[in-house]
Amino acid sequence: MSENSEKNPNRGKHAGNESYGASDIKRLKGLKAVRERPGMYIGDTNETGLHHCVYEIVDNSIDEALAGYCKSIKVEIHADGSLSVEDDGRGIPVAMHPEEKVPTLELVLTNLHAGGKFDKGAYQVSGGLNGVGAKCVNALSDSFIAEVSREGEVHQMKFCRGEVTQSIKVIGKTKRTGTKITFHPDPEIFVATQEFKYDTLVRRMRELAFLVPGITVEMKDQRTNRADKFEFKEGIAEYVSFLNANEERLFEKPILISAEVDFTDLANPRVMADGEKPKPGQRRMTLDVALQYNDRYDEMVFSYANLINQPEGGTHLSGFRSALTRVINHYAKSNNLIKDKDAKLNGDDMREGLVAVISVKHPDPKFQSQNKTRLTNPEVEGIVTSVVGEQLKYYLERDPKTGRRIVDKCLNAARAREAARKARETVRKSAMSSGGLPGKLADCSESDPSVCELYIVEGDSAGGSAKQGRDRRYQAILP
Repeated sequence: MSENSEKNPNRGKHAGNESYGASDIKRLKGLKAVRERPGMYIGDTNETGLHHCVYEIVDNSIDEALAGYCKSIKVEIHADGSLSVEDDGRGIPVAMHPEEKVPTLELVLTNLHAGGKFDKGAYQVSGGLNGVGAKCVNALSDSFIAEVSREGEVHQMKFCRGEVTQSIKVIGKTKRTGTKITFHPDPEIFVATQEFKYDTLVRRMRELAFLVPGITVEMKDQRTNRADKFEFKEGIAEYVSFLNANEERLFEKPILISAEVDFTDLANPRVMADGEKPKPGQRRMTLDVALQYNDRYDEMVFSYANLINQPEGGTHLSGFRSALTRVINHYAKSNNLIKDKDAKLNGDDMREGLVAVISVKHPDPKFQSQNKTRLTNPEVEGIVTSVVGEQLKYYLERDPKTGRRIVDKCLNAARAREAARKARETVRKSAMSSGGLPGKLADCSESDPSVCELYIVEGDSAGGSAKQGRDRRYQAILP
């Protein structure tokens, strides 16, 4: 072994080139970085990542809907394994970009972090985190076709693995506007599967229809001739009713909470008045919450930011939970619904049997990753806590019958929790007392060994005297 190897035992057969220098630093141009490390952009290259590609394209159509320009989204799985997403929005711009000197459509689909969601000029609210969604799908597809209906013409451009294979060209005339993206997942990337699951996708399409009242979302599968069409005018209220369809509900209609908040001044956010017009430079967040209780023992809460689900929650969920706990506790105490003998309510008790949907629309959402599984905007928590707290309190005061039912449900949960705790303590104590100790042991009542004392005495007579003089709570006697 060489002297250097002895100094550094970590160096061995896996050691790199000793002449590590500037020439070893590589820059991946264009979309090659996405193909090199796809997991950084879509999570994984298995079934989850495959369907995430669809969501990235659909999210762009949803952003058009949030901006008020899209009323219909169509998703179709084709017989050849490709999938298309079509909307009736404004259509991606196709003119030559003034700075980059390439068609804007090409720039949007091939240049990382190029898009219309950065300065809030085209989109006040969007789900896009960093403008890489459609580019990722392009890079990870062996066929990617963009068709844009705009300004009376249909423009088409084709790509393969992120590279242009057909320059933009006009393929027809039209009176409509919108964008249609058709892509086929690259088997070199999605080795495990390239097959889209209808049931997985249709759940997400139904979600979107619930979250955007009035929008029409269609889903078709040429492979099986399955088709669904969704449109829900009452939005998340219908969503909660759908989730509770087969359950015994505590009250008939979901509680609705809604507000538009001006948080330009972070220290003093305010709820905007109905009909108040937005001002230039104003930062606004929309909050919608629907909640209802059933007779089950679990909790079902879905949280969304800009219509994208955060399965890991985030600041909107924590704000909602904080408000719910505070309001129900205050309502129960102020109306003398909790007796001194009752167990103290905690957050878990108040969420037992809860079904809720929380949806925020924020001009600058911050997520933990491109997968957007957790919302991290710190200001959202305080806004949600304040709005939900104020409106839920007002609702319960107006409808004491519903308020009483909710509190009774929470109290039953607390009593069950306390009974379960006592049962566990009894079992533990029983296990300790029957753990092979001598039958003559006079045990103490306290089960915490850190505060207990064991006195070992000689003979039964001494044991009798010791038992009479001991503190039964903490002192055990063993003759």
